[in-house]
Amino acid sequence: MPDEPYRPKPGDRTYRVPRVKPLQITVSEIRRKRPVGVSMLIVVYGFLGMIAAGTILLMLPVSSSTGLPTSFIDSLFTATSATCITGLVVVDTLGHWSYFGQAVILILIQSGGLGFMTSATILLVAAGRRISLRERILIGESVGLPRIGGAVRLVRNIVFFVLSVEAIGAMLFYIRFSGEYEWNIAIWKSVFHAVSAFNNAGFDLFGGFRSLSGYSNDYTIILTTAVLIILGGISFIVISDMYRSRGLKRSSANTKLVFYITIILLAAGTLVVLITEFNNPQTIGEMSLQAKISNAFFQSVTSRSAGFSTFSMGAMTFYAFFFTLLLMFIGGATGSTAGGIKVNTFGLLMATIISTIRGREHPGAFGREFPVPQIFRAVTILVIALGLIAAVFLILSATENFSSNEILFEAISAVGIVGLSTGITPGLSVIGKAVILIIIFIGRLGPLTLSLALARAQRETPYRFPKESIRIG
Repeated sequence: MPDEPYRPKPGDRTYRVPRVKPLQITVSEIRRKRPVGVSMLIVVYGFLGMIAAGTILLMLPVSSSTGLPTSFIDSLFTATSATCITGLVVVDTLGHWSYFGQAVILILIQSGGLGFMTSATILLVAAGRRISLRERILIGESVGLPRIGGAVRLVRNIVFFVLSVEAIGAMLFYIRFSGEYEWNIAIWKSVFHAVSAFNNAGFDLFGGFRSLSGYSNDYTIILTTAVLIILGGISFIVISDMYRSRGLKRSSANTKLVFYITIILLAAGTLVVLITEFNNPQTIGEMSLQAKISNAFFQSVTSRSAGFSTFSMGAMTFYAFFFTLLLMFIGGATGSTAGGIKVNTFGLLMATIISTIRGREHPGAFGREFPVPQIFRAVTILVIALGLIAAVFLILSATENFSSNEILFEAISAVGIVGLSTGITPGLSVIGKAVILIIIFIGRLGPLTLSLALARAQRETPYRFPKESIRIG
C-alpha cells in the first residue's frame, strides 16, 4: 500500500523550504576571481609563438625557391603578415617561396584567421583531450560568448563552416584554373587562394606582385573572391544569428547593425570607384561597362580588409584613393577575419551621433538602447587607432623616401591589417619593415585585447563625484 502524503497535525512545527535557483556561471563572474589580463596574455603569446615558428621555418633553405636561406627580417615580416592575415609582402610569394614555404604561409593564414584559441581548441579536441573550464572561458572571450556553455560546440561549428566555404571556393577556382594550369598546380592554387580570400589575407600565387590584375576581366575569379572575402569579413556569429532567426527581422541589433552598415559601405564604395575611375585608363577606364562595375564592386569589397587588387592602388584618383582609406580604416565585423576598427564600432558610433543630433538622451538603434560603457569603449578604440596611424605616418615619413600619400596608405593598411599597398612595401628600409610588422601585430590583436581589457576594467564605483559641465564645440 503506498505511503500517504504527510499532513501536519495541530501543534506540529512546519518549516518552509526555500526555493533554490539553478546555478548559472557567467564569464564576467569568473573574470573577477582571476588575475586581470591572463587570457589576453595567452592570446598574445599564442600569436607570438605562431609567428616565431613560422619565421624559423621560412628562414630554412627548403622554404625558398632558390634553396638559399631567407633573411630574418623578410621571414619575420612574411610570418607576421600571414599570421595576422594582412597580406603585405616584401618578397613575391610565388617567385621567392618554394611549395614548402607556401605551405607554411598557408598554415599561418588559416591558423591566424581562425584565431589562436580556436586553433588550439581544434588540436586539443583532435588529440582527445578534454577542454578545461579555464580554456572554455578563454574560448568564450575570444569569440564573444557571454557564457561558458556552448563555447566548444561553437568552435566546431565555426571550423565546419570555414572549411565548407573554403572547399566550395576552391572548387570554383579549380573550374577556372584547370584550363590554365596542370591539375596539381591548379588544385594548389585553388586551395591557397580560397583560404587566403576567406581569411582576408591577400596573399596570391600569380607572381610579380600582380595580385588579381591579370584576372580583372574574369568574372568567375572576381566574384568568387569577393564572396569569400564578404563571408569571412562578416563573421560566423552574424551569419549564425541570421540563420537561427530565419532572417534579418528577428535578428539581434548587433547583426542588423553589421548587415546594414556592410551593405551601405559596399554600395557607397562601388559607386565612388565607378564614378571617379570611370575614365581613368590606368585603372578601369579601358574596361567594358560590365567589367567596370565588377571591378568597382571588387575594389569596394577588398578595401575593407582583404588586400587583393585588380589594378594599381597608386593609379587611383584622389577621391577613390581617399574613400579607400576610409574603407580600410573601418574594416569588417567583430569576430571575423577582417581588420580595422570594425563595422560594429563604426555603426555604434554613427548611431550614437545620429541619436545625439536628434536630441535623444539614450543612444540606440533598432529599438535597443546601447550600454554607455560600450560607447566609451568604441570611442577609445577609435582614438587609439587614429593615434597609431599618426605615429606610423610620422615615423615612416622620417625614415622612408616616399610621398605622403603612399606612406599614409601604408600606415592605414598596416593598422587595419588590410594588405593593400601602393607598391612601396618591398622598398621599405629595415626600420620601416620593423615598424610595419609591429603595427600589423598590434592591429590584429589590438582591438581584441583592448576590448577585453576595457570590459574587464569596467566596474561599479561605490561613490559618484559632483557633476560639472565642460564647454565643447
